[in-house]
Amino acid sequence: MQYLPLYTPEQIRRHEVKPGITGWAQVNGRNTLGWEDKFALDLWYVWNTSRSLDTKILLLTLKKVFLREGISQDGQATVEYFRGSRSDGEKA
Repeated sequence: MQYLPLYTPEQIRRHEVKPGITGWAQVNGRNTLGWEDKFALDLWYVWNTSRSLDTKILLLTLKKVFLREGISQDGQATVEYFRGSRSDGEKA
């Protein structure tokens, strides 16, 4: 909730789908990704959602958990705090 005022109009579209226990960004880098990459993956999921994609995400999640991949960014316990995005796509 604390990030909502920081989203661009496009980023807020990630809330067009119900949240789940995992997601496309989580199986494609998880916490090793920067915020801009996470938003891009979340939006890709919004545009491409399907039962088969959900099944793929679930299976890839199990793999990531067992391999312990993507748990944290370098120098962070998990991920850096989101500070918003600039309108030109650069990190704020």
